Amino acid sequence: MRITVTRTGGFAGIPRRAELDTAGRPDASHLELLARTTLAEGAPTRPMGVPDGFQYGIDVDGSTVYCADPRLSDVQRELITTVLKEGA
Repeated sequence: MRITVTRTGGFAGIPRRAELDTAGRPDASHLELLARTTLAEGAPTRPMGVPDGFQYGIDVDGSTVYCADPRLSDVQRELITTVLKEGA
């Protein structure tokens, strides 16, 4: 499963993008569960965020949903953090 996170907004307004492929990862099943849950929880359009807050576009194998700080679920936050930290 290929997961892409695009972060926009924030104080500086500098976008960040990272992609992670779960193939061959020891935590693949956990990440795939997070991704499926995020697809179910996410919005089909960009939600209104807060001033200087981050907004996220999360693409999982061609399906994209959106979410924004400060209203991220724990699942969304974990997936976003992992992909931005470990993805390329």
